[in-house]
Amino acid sequence: MKKRLKINGIVMFLAVVILAIFPAIFFRRNAVGWDNSIAEIFGIGFILLGQLIRVSARGFKSENSKNGFDLVKTGPYSLVRNPMYLGIILIGFGAVLMLFKWWVVIIFLCFFYIRYILLVYKEEKKLKLSFAEKYADYCKDVPNRIFPSVEALFNRDMLQYLPLKLKWVKKEIGSIIAVLVLILLIESWEDLRYGGIGLFLKELLGLVIVFFLFVLLCVYLIRFINPDNVTDKSKDNIQ
Repeated sequence: MKKRLKINGIVMFLAVVILAIFPAIFFRRNAVGWDNSIAEIFGIGFILLGQLIRVSARGFKSENSKNGFDLVKTGPYSLVRNPMYLGIILIGFGAVLMLFKWWVVIIFLCFFYIRYILLVYKEEKKLKLSFAEKYADYCKDVPNRIFPSVEALFNRDMLQYLPLKLKWVKKEIGSIIAVLVLILLIESWEDLRYGGIGLFLKELLGLVIVFFLFVLLCVYLIRFINPDNVTDKSKDNIQ
């Protein structure tokens, strides 16, 4: 874990340095236009959804893995085998949509695939050694490593694969706010610089609406999900 965080930290530092030296190459300068507004709305939506999935997956695993001695197959892990990586890619993809030129999406997706697919394969080897046949059966029941199938998303109740507890949100609230504030500050500066106060207020309203809907979703999940029931239902689906 420490080695992974160290590598990710180095990569992020290098990325920030490159962006600071060559901002005109990567950042989107055309703040005016319907395509820019749509990119920002969808971007913040992906960021918030990614944060929700990441918090749900991390919190659910911490309460059900028995400190790594048990294989978690329910909740978010009944949708994909690596839901935390799904959350990370959605956050990154959303940030790219909001801030950068369209072609940067390709670079981001390529980097993510190279970086995280290697981690996934490495982790799978450890899980196969630790859980053997149990993990093999799990892979058959949940064949998707990172991206869920359309059938899995729409043929099942969200309450089954996206549990959420208030204490999980509180534990991650610092990183969630930090990411949102940083991205919104950069985007707001771009809007004010190239589109003026009118464009800034218009797009701010759209972002506020998206954030409000996200809060309503979180309240719904926290209020109506009983994690014990989710675990039982998910086990029934897998079996």
